[in-house]
Amino acid sequence: MGKFSRMGNDLYTGRKSINFVGRKWLWYSISGVIMVLAVLGVAVKGLDMGIEFVGGAEYKVVNVPAGSMQQSAVDDLRDAVAGTGFDAAQQPVVTTSGNDGILVQVKPVTAAESREIATVIQETTGVDPGDVNPTEIGPSWGKEIAKRSAIGLVVFLVLVVLFIWAYFREWKMSVAAIVALAHDIVITVGVYALSGFEVTPATVTGILTILGFSLYDTVVVFDKVRENTKNLRESRQSYAEAANLAVNQTLVRSINTSIVALIPVGAILYVGAVQLGASTLKDLALALFVGMAAGAYSSIFIATPLLVQMKSNETAVQQAERRAAQRRKALEADRYAAVPTFTEDMPVEDEPGFDEDEEGAPVSGGSARPPRAPEAMGRGRIAPAPTRPVQQSAASGRQQPTRQARSKRGKK
Repeated sequence: MGKFSRMGNDLYTGRKSINFVGRKWLWYSISGVIMVLAVLGVAVKGLDMGIEFVGGAEYKVVNVPAGSMQQSAVDDLRDAVAGTGFDAAQQPVVTTSGNDGILVQVKPVTAAESREIATVIQETTGVDPGDVNPTEIGPSWGKEIAKRSAIGLVVFLVLVVLFIWAYFREWKMSVAAIVALAHDIVITVGVYALSGFEVTPATVTGILTILGFSLYDTVVVFDKVRENTKNLRESRQSYAEAANLAVNQTLVRSINTSIVALIPVGAILYVGAVQLGASTLKDLALALFVGMAAGAYSSIFIATPLLVQMKSNETAVQQAERRAAQRRKALEADRYAAVPTFTEDMPVEDEPGFDEDEEGAPVSGGSARPPRAPEAMGRGRIAPAPTRPVQQSAASGRQQPTRQARSKRGKK
């Protein structure tokens, strides 16, 4: 078993613990700084809305020679349209259509700019002037897409609240999950504003997808929180301690799930943005990548600490906190009272002078560890300090009474 597996086992059993709940203000501060930067990016730089939302011009090129249908020729056409110098054509969307067609989309342009762009397309692809057909795209379709996207988002959030409330029977968990989802949306939108990527229908699809991913991770953590806090009196823990243990128990799983999901999405983002320059791929991949990373962070560092903070005023939680505080105080007063009893599955410490390899096997020649401190003996109580030197008792030479059987007591 490797070191990472041993660490995961120690986190699950509680032998090691990362204080996520106790450091909630640190996590809130980090998220607050990131969200402020995201909001400033949207307010100052703004979102670069695609032609699906603001309208624009579309040029359909037909009868394209076979040589112009290759990826390199498509990239050259994109660079040529962007090289016209028009602001509306700085980020053209160029895609192939069928076996001999190409679609070029730009933002709203004037009639003169449209004619010049059509000429550049015709010269770059080598088609006849009549094979380039410009079409104006109005913003009404984009408004309809935006309206439907907003409706879908609202319906999704309502269903999330109802699902979490019905599953956990706890409305505070629903509030914490919604706050975590809002955290992910704000960060994703801010990254889009700061990076200059266009907001397209693929972006909306990616945002709805990351909400599902973030919710899934949050529900897993909350399910473990409910399991650990089901019987606080028997567990002898406070609600915060039990919830923090739940986060530690699901930490390795959340990290592994996030890494496995982010690797292919990162590959799609690289291919779409660098290799192919495909707008649909890079828009979708950027939303997925940023949202998944933010969702994994919010499930661990935002949702659970916020849940514990909201439940801190409940009577049962306060009583559990007082019991845990009294237990800690008693342990501090008698530090040997917490010495565990021997069990068959108790971990055995390694011998001094031995280290472990990556597989956990002992390797001789390692650096010697410091000797152990003497362990407590007897019942684990601290013997009182003597008030005077021990002297020989005057009764040491007398005959001491002996215990007799009950049948012989009182008989001579």
